[in-house]
Amino acid sequence: MADETTRKPRKRQLLSGDTWPIMRRLWRERMRAHRRTLALVLVLIAVGAGATALYPLLIREAFDAFDRRDLDLIYWAPLVVIVVTSIKGFALFGQTALTQRTVARIEADMQAALYARLLSLDLAQLGRESPASLTQRFTTDFTYIREAMVRIFTVFFRDIATIAALVVAMLVIDPWMTLVAVLVAPFVAPPIARIGKRLRRVSTATQEQIGDMAGLVTESLAGVRVAKTYRMEPYLEGRARGAFDQVRDLKIKAATQRARLDPLLEIAGGAAVAGVLLLIGVRIGRGETTIGDFTGFVTALLMAAQPIRALGNLNAIVQEAIAALHRHWALLDERPLIASAPGAVPLAVGAGEVRFEDVRFRYRADAPALEGIDLVVRPGGTTALVGRSGSGKSTLVALVARLYDATHGRVLVDGQDVRTVTLESLRDAISVVSQDAVLFDDTIRANIAFGRPGASEDEIVAAARAAAAHDFIVALPEGYDMRVGPAGGRLSGGERQRVALARAFLKDAPILLLDEPTSALDAQSERLVQDALGRLMAGRTTLVVAHRLSTVRDADEIVVMEAGRIVERGRHAELVAAGGAYARLERLQRSDAPEAAEG
Repeated sequence: MADETTRKPRKRQLLSGDTWPIMRRLWRERMRAHRRTLALVLVLIAVGAGATALYPLLIREAFDAFDRRDLDLIYWAPLVVIVVTSIKGFALFGQTALTQRTVARIEADMQAALYARLLSLDLAQLGRESPASLTQRFTTDFTYIREAMVRIFTVFFRDIATIAALVVAMLVIDPWMTLVAVLVAPFVAPPIARIGKRLRRVSTATQEQIGDMAGLVTESLAGVRVAKTYRMEPYLEGRARGAFDQVRDLKIKAATQRARLDPLLEIAGGAAVAGVLLLIGVRIGRGETTIGDFTGFVTALLMAAQPIRALGNLNAIVQEAIAALHRHWALLDERPLIASAPGAVPLAVGAGEVRFEDVRFRYRADAPALEGIDLVVRPGGTTALVGRSGSGKSTLVALVARLYDATHGRVLVDGQDVRTVTLESLRDAISVVSQDAVLFDDTIRANIAFGRPGASEDEIVAAARAAAAHDFIVALPEGYDMRVGPAGGRLSGGERQRVALARAFLKDAPILLLDEPTSALDAQSERLVQDALGRLMAGRTTLVVAHRLSTVRDADEIVVMEAGRIVERGRHAELVAAGGAYARLERLQRSDAPEAAEG
């Protein structure tokens, strides 16, 4: 477990395997469920291809009719052309509409599965990529995947069927000229395949670089206030320019690879036409073929040029999608390191005692965060963790809810190792209120109800009252129905914190974890939140990370941490009288020294 939690993220092998295993998996996991609709698409494709193949045959018959002066056939030809084109038009409409609808459903299913996987992963796993880079998986990557799926049916199958139908038509007209035309294909396929492989490598690098670029832009905009204060604009502009230039260079490489296809296909098409013209000239000179045969065959050959070109370009699009699918499944196949163990049983919630036994933890192999922690948080009591930033306070709290797992030792709740009980039952027994009150862009009612889905309106209002939030909520124009905006931006810091407290009141869990819940509030908001916290903590086992020592004077036990170790513990008066680490922190805060802001 320790190795899995702390090891450095390895470079994912995104280019292993080839195209067909990836496409088979796409079919097996996502497309097969829509096989009936896709079968109908294939039928429509066959109908359209058959109608296309009739064109050169109709042209041959028309020219021969002109030569024979067959007026009946000449008069009927326009009507037949209208019927054939109408059949092809309706077939094209049906296959395009069905394909787009099916691909949209597949894309939505894949995005939902990826989102669910991200939510299931651990903090350490999610931390390997920036939020912007992960978000980019749902935009840029799926643009490639969606385009390839659409093209497979609107280009690949349609054009394969069209080419096959036209080849049949050419065989009907003249088998020998058909043989000359198809001899070019074996010389064109290998270069197209090589270009596709190069394009996949470039596309993978491009997609990863776009994710890094998105992370950089998001980080810069989030810190724009600091950037302006320190006049960092030139530095940020230079860093962003470097990222933009890297993406630009990769896109140019991809465009160059794609551009190589056009001359290759053009030359191949020209060679085929030249060979056919030479053979036709000889055969017409010998009287072995007619002008109608010549016109019909050349029409079929020219009609086949467009789908052949489209297939050549399709390989480039598919290779870009394969790179995106590699990234998609590399993440989708990743399993959370922290999960319910086989045979785990639900937590038997008792008085709510939390115990740490020789707990050690490392985020990285060379950076210990906790060393030899032995601590008991008494049922129904309050234990406060104090100390400088980086001393391990928040890490210790995170271990209780198994946001991380201890690399050594045990964390127990009511005598049960948290790794032996189901994750769901453990987290149901815990409420968390942190420094950053996390609200989602939904109504206030919904944000409170996250604490207990299905709660009644009266229960939601009662929780808001207990959190001192009801009065400001009902004063809002839309009351409980007001949307809080992204990250709760339409509310003040104190209001966001009280909504988060209402959520904890509604959950009514026996264990309460508080991680500096008032550190970012002004004096008036802090007073309101502290009063609400006092009501929330009553009768619950509470482990609180304290920023201001004045907020934990009445804690049942104060634990002082330094460099991942417990250096002192006791009540406020005892620790001040002892003159140790806690007393030094207390003096610093009383004198408003800069270090008092650290916690």
